[in-house]
Amino acid sequence: MSPTISAALIDSLFDAFGAVFTGIIFSAIAATLTALKMGNGPIWVFVPLLIVAGTLRALDLRRYHASKSTLTAEAAAQWPQRYQMRAMIQAAVIGLWCSVTLLSSDDAVVHMICLSVTTGIVAGAAARAYGRVSIFRLQALLMFGPVVIALALRGTPYYIAMSVICAAFLAAVVQLSANLHRIFMRAVVAREREAALAGQFDTALNNMPHGLCMFRADGQLAVMNRRFNEMMILPGDLVQHGADAPDIVSACVSAGSISADSGRMILSEIENSQARDIITTDPDVVRARSLSWTFQPMTDGGTVVLLEDITERRMAEARISHLARYDELTELPNRLNFRDEIGRLLAASDDAERLSALLFVDLDQFKQVNDTLGHPCGDALLCAVAERLRAMLRPEDFVARFGGDEFVVFQQDIESQEDAAGLARRIVDRLSERYQVDNHLVEIGASVGIAMTSAGVSADTLLKNADMALYRAKADGRGTFCFFRDEMAQTVESRRILELDLRRALANEEFELFYQPLLNLKSGKISTCEALLRWNHPTRGTVSPIDIIPVAEDMGLIVDLGRWILRKACMECMKWPEAVSVAVNFSPQQFHQRDVLSEVRYALEVSGLPAHRLEIEITESSLLRNTQLTHDVLSQLHAIGVRISLDDFGTGYSSLSYLHNFPLQKVKIDRSFLEGIDTDRPLTLLRGVARLSADLGMSVVVEGIETNEQLELINAEGTVTEAQGYLFSRPVPSVRVRQLLNASHGCRSDEEIFAVPSRSIASGTIF
Repeated sequence: MSPTISAALIDSLFDAFGAVFTGIIFSAIAATLTALKMGNGPIWVFVPLLIVAGTLRALDLRRYHASKSTLTAEAAAQWPQRYQMRAMIQAAVIGLWCSVTLLSSDDAVVHMICLSVTTGIVAGAAARAYGRVSIFRLQALLMFGPVVIALALRGTPYYIAMSVICAAFLAAVVQLSANLHRIFMRAVVAREREAALAGQFDTALNNMPHGLCMFRADGQLAVMNRRFNEMMILPGDLVQHGADAPDIVSACVSAGSISADSGRMILSEIENSQARDIITTDPDVVRARSLSWTFQPMTDGGTVVLLEDITERRMAEARISHLARYDELTELPNRLNFRDEIGRLLAASDDAERLSALLFVDLDQFKQVNDTLGHPCGDALLCAVAERLRAMLRPEDFVARFGGDEFVVFQQDIESQEDAAGLARRIVDRLSERYQVDNHLVEIGASVGIAMTSAGVSADTLLKNADMALYRAKADGRGTFCFFRDEMAQTVESRRILELDLRRALANEEFELFYQPLLNLKSGKISTCEALLRWNHPTRGTVSPIDIIPVAEDMGLIVDLGRWILRKACMECMKWPEAVSVAVNFSPQQFHQRDVLSEVRYALEVSGLPAHRLEIEITESSLLRNTQLTHDVLSQLHAIGVRISLDDFGTGYSSLSYLHNFPLQKVKIDRSFLEGIDTDRPLTLLRGVARLSADLGMSVVVEGIETNEQLELINAEGTVTEAQGYLFSRPVPSVRVRQLLNASHGCRSDEEIFAVPSRSIASGTIF
């Protein structure tokens, strides 16, 4: 039982002081009257007993009311026991007085006095002691039980009937007390629940983050929470004084929380009682608050006003909007902002003769700064570039950063292309000057692509044209500028169509592998065939690998294309004599993919080709990237038996350290070494590289042999192991290469095959 209910039950015992006092007086008077009427001495004994018992109860009632405000829970729990003890004493005295009177006198008046008083006291007790039903039952039995027994003992039919009636009355009174107790308990519990709900509502109302005011239909203030009071800096007695809507709004204006105009607008919304939201700005520029007011009408009239401080939210929204449209590093407009602004300027320009230019600026050598000095230094450099660009432009011009090291300038209202060219020169020159960044002297360059505006051109088209011009400027050697021309768009469109065709060709396996033999100069037999990609386009005809591979690398298709070539070549090699291997070229992108080892293993597994019959040809550019990773991959491939060949040696950096540091088994000397081989210097270089490679235990191949004289010169010292070129065979389809292999390894003798090159090549290829 909750303390509240327990306290209410105790209070119910001590509430009716007047009724208790009246019972005490009436019982004493009645006892006196019966004693006088009977002239019986023993009855007088009950008069002082009734007075004493009643006085004790009255004193307890006074003491309880005097001390209940300071009572503890433990002390309050003792009072029902004191009440019960004194109530039982009084009830026993009354019951004995009435029963003795009934038994010792035959006077009907005496009987009427004692019965009526006792019945009234019992009925009154039922209305007072409902808080403790158990106490009342004992009290009623002590007062009325002896009366029922005394009436029955009189023995006459009328008294016996009266005894039964009194017993029924006693039972009814006890039941009435129980019913009153249930009603009282429901009321107390309901009141406690209402108090709890009211407390919860008050707690929720005063702890909600929004301010709240509720106005009745007549405009009087019904509810105001603490948050509203705090936000509006209002005095705390407005609610107690019965303020109305104009009073509240006036107090808000007086406190400086809202302006007078805002106050009139708010009051109008309260009076109109329509659902609406408005935002007010704090008159205090220091606080600079933004307040959101929500007005919601109630069904029975009146308005609920919700107040929210949205200052931080609006600041965050403004910050997010700024971040969405401006570059965080340089504070320049970003791509989205620039495109919208240029679109607006182009749409607003109605004079076809007014020229404008869009300049796409790309920094040269910026990546080297990031890689060598770190990204913080690179960020500082970008900020310095942005400042230089700002300083070079007129107020009507517009500059933005597109991300990375790309900047875009929109130059308005110029006289001719020369104005744009002049700005581009200044940008290239100014951005190429030295920068002092974090105690470092930094030098970079710039390339600029320029697109001129024309009638009907859109912002997207202008950006695309400038980007194409920038691509051409960078291709021309960087550090320069280039204007967009229509043929650039045609080139880009051709490239786009080629990309689409390339994707379709890969999906439909429209490619074909040709094979060019490598002749072993000692045995005269074909030892290896290099797999070369061919694409017979329906409309373009035969497309050169020189055109296919760069596009596939840019598109990211080179890995899928290389995977197809590897598996196809391995399967074809299984149809050749066991002494012949297949060589497959790996692009740098394909070689540095994470699962290159797994791809090679899978190709060998599905084809059944032994690992020693597969040669992987890599270029020097593959060795330049991530040297340690490259060495690990080559070592793993070598460990499973795959042979590694360094292709086109002599065309790149041609570092001799490659021959020493990497697990290579073959070196292919580029055909460029054959140019002028009949002179001493080129021949000496070729023989030197061949001798060094042979001394390191590697096979040596010379590519591009087309004449018998070239063959005789390279074969003079015996250090060249294999030869490849049109002298022996051009790249041929798989069916033709099988015929050549059969001729080399079966149908013709070794002497016959090898003797052919020394006679003549007038009739075409040897095989």
